[in-house]
Amino acid sequence: MDSSSTNQRRMRSGAVALGGMGLLAATLVACGSSDEPDRRCASRSTLQHLNNKDCKSGGTGSYYYGGYVSSGKVAGGSFDKSAVTRGGIGGHSSSGSSGG
Repeated sequence: MDSSSTNQRRMRSGAVALGGMGLLAATLVACGSSDEPDRRCASRSTLQHLNNKDCKSGGTGSYYYGGYVSSGKVAGGSFDKSAVTRGGIGGHSSSGSSGG
């Protein structure tokens, strides 16, 4: 057996291992690691999207679950986490009430 065939065999097995690891990583990212809905910080009174630091202890914001941000305001979700469920692969959270 010459050294060129040994090198080809090593390269093929290495490529298979790397390809398998990439597939595993992509699967884990697509599936997500939790059933938590997306959340973003917002003002309960104006629905203005805020920085996450505004939702920390003593901040002026509250977490808004699901939905989306449009023109700087949150919509299509809820401040009530239990009213929002996470979607499937590639899906977004379903909307609940946007009560305050």
